[in-house]
Amino acid sequence: MEALRLILLFVHLIGFALLLGGAIAQFLSGKFRINPAVLWGSIIQLASGIGLAAPLRGGGDAEPSPIKLGVKLLLAVLIFIMVFIPRKRENVNKGHFIGIITLTLANAAVAVFWR
Repeated sequence: MEALRLILLFVHLIGFALLLGGAIAQFLSGKFRINPAVLWGSIIQLASGIGLAAPLRGGGDAEPSPIKLGVKLLLAVLIFIMVFIPRKRENVNKGHFIGIITLTLANAAVAVFWR
């Protein structure tokens, strides 16, 4: 089971790289639109995050807090909604785009700093 958890974690990190990297690349280009990297990154993050939240470690102190998992799920769903709905628009509001980047960084911060 540990190998499966590590594979899911690897896929989750790839999703994070796609989501954040794609969003920052679009932001720096000055054209605010949802590119395929951002869309697929959000999908991969949500799917692999749900897989990582499954009880694969056998319980005990190694299990993450259910509240932490709930917060991360809420942030991931919000990011997915913010990416999925305007995905076909030519331009997205700059504030909306900054919100996607901010929520992505907040989700990573929850993962790293919440023990």
